[in-house]
Amino acid sequence: MKFLSKKRVVKNLRFDKIKNMEIRWCGHSYFFIKTKQKNSQEEKRIVIDPFSEEIGLKPCPTEADILLITHPHYDHNNTKIVQGKYFLIDGPGEYEIKETYIKGIFSYHNAKKDIINTIYLIEEQGIKICHLGDFGQEELTPKQIEEIGQIDVLMIPVGGVYTIDAKNALKIINQIEPKIVIPMHYALPTLKIKLE
Repeated sequence: MKFLSKKRVVKNLRFDKIKNMEIRWCGHSYFFIKTKQKNSQEEKRIVIDPFSEEIGLKPCPTEADILLITHPHYDHNNTKIVQGKYFLIDGPGEYEIKETYIKGIFSYHNAKKDIINTIYLIEEQGIKICHLGDFGQEELTPKQIEEIGQIDVLMIPVGGVYTIDAKNALKIINQIEPKIVIPMHYALPTLKIKLE
């Protein structure tokens, strides 16, 4: 993808902090994050935007302690596949669950501003992750930039059509300046949703 061709240097991201963290992309905007506490075997599982098989992709089988839903579309809110006694977050607000800080920030799904989307910030063991969901604004507002702050890992849609495309994603990346960028929500061979 062309927008990732700009050379970026990962600075000040302490990899010893994330050796106890696994981030798995399950396709589309669906992520599974698993962490282990430093001096414990206890695992914490965070699931973001699980999709329905109707979209043509096979979901990751998973259990969760925390489930984040960015908006109520079938390609982002399939709670039925998530097992376990999870804490569900499906909108803006501030939360602290099992020593994980989560902040949901209001945004729009599209330029028409008729559908709401939640941006999630997840802070776990000193690592800050931002999942933009189906972000459709041309750029972040000054208030959103302030609320997001400094980010280590950014999960950003790039497939256009329903969200920002790669060109607008570059604008957002330059606004936030994360250390690591993970593109999401783009065309895949079996995906039945039309994306770039």
